[in-house]
Amino acid sequence: MLRYLTAGESHGKALVTIVEGVPAGLRLTAEYINTHLARRQQGYGRGARQKIEKDQVEILSGVRLGRTLGSPVALVVRNRDWENWKDVMKPEGGRAQALTHPRPGHADLPGAMKYLTRDIRNILERSSARETAVRVAAGSVARRLLEEFGIHIYSWVVEIGGVRYTKKDLPPEKLFEMAEASETRCPDPVVTEKMKRRIDRACGDGDSLGGIFEVVATGLPPGLGSHVHWDRKLDARLAGAVMSIQAIKGVEIGEGFGFAVLPGSRAHDEIFYSKHRGYYRRTNHAGGIEGGMTNGEPVVIRAVMKPIPTLMRPLHSVDIATRRAHLATVERSDVCAVPSASVVAEAVVAVELAGAFLEKFGGDSVKEIKRNLRGYRSELKRF
Repeated sequence: MLRYLTAGESHGKALVTIVEGVPAGLRLTAEYINTHLARRQQGYGRGARQKIEKDQVEILSGVRLGRTLGSPVALVVRNRDWENWKDVMKPEGGRAQALTHPRPGHADLPGAMKYLTRDIRNILERSSARETAVRVAAGSVARRLLEEFGIHIYSWVVEIGGVRYTKKDLPPEKLFEMAEASETRCPDPVVTEKMKRRIDRACGDGDSLGGIFEVVATGLPPGLGSHVHWDRKLDARLAGAVMSIQAIKGVEIGEGFGFAVLPGSRAHDEIFYSKHRGYYRRTNHAGGIEGGMTNGEPVVIRAVMKPIPTLMRPLHSVDIATRRAHLATVERSDVCAVPSASVVAEAVVAVELAGAFLEKFGGDSVKEIKRNLRGYRSELKRF
């Protein structure tokens, strides 16, 4: 069973995670994880925090001489900004002025009510999307495992603030390469510039923007996930993981909401067979998942991110100390974090796919898992 927990606050000393269930013998380095941490920090519309932090991971346990041991992998990403906040965020002693002006659309007010606190900093520090840095670290471990078996995960941005990219008929790896060269992670340079202008306009207005991104996973064998219980259906697990990312408000698999207007004759992917390819589809409306299980086609996930709730021109709120009208708190924030969110989505998708993969082909070492996968593929050739 692959699972992970994270801990840490936005302006605390560090963010930490423990990843359990990683098999022994997987090649893993801090350099590999840092590559993806750097990708998360990029993107047009990010705020000043990214100029302070340069996220680097330290592997504390579970890896020796560049390979996993089979024991829990512990990772830490330290916050450089801690030095500027240590008087406010130190674990013991001291006092700090309470924040009492909750932001509409944020965890501030419901969190303060849940935990009966009059200081919303106790909520916003943990609910902050800064937590996703260490989720990317954990997801990078899962991603490295998937790559060992020829499974790859890609993403790109398809819309920001109403400026939309129409997907080209190109392989996922090519679209990913083009997205990596874009400041908005959009594969089209013309649309990228339109998105940047839209972000600039929002910045000038003291506003924020949301958008849509797409994640695609290739190389997955059929049969990951299960139809037998609700909590084992892979599409449900993937949707839940992506929805858990801060500010994500909608997820679809394959055609998703597009199925509402398609007749069944056009909605479903017809099945074909050839000796060379085995069973295959010429379309992928299902997004690679049928009945809660992978069907051998690429898994396609899209998600919508709402505009960030922190606005430089704050919305109306209430001071929870006095119950009088007041403008919402203004914290340092981004104008648009959709490009960053797409990288975070790669990480959480990697965790769910790796978990389902280990459930199907599980073993205590990479060598054992490779043997199990070979046996399954051999059976499928005779199916």
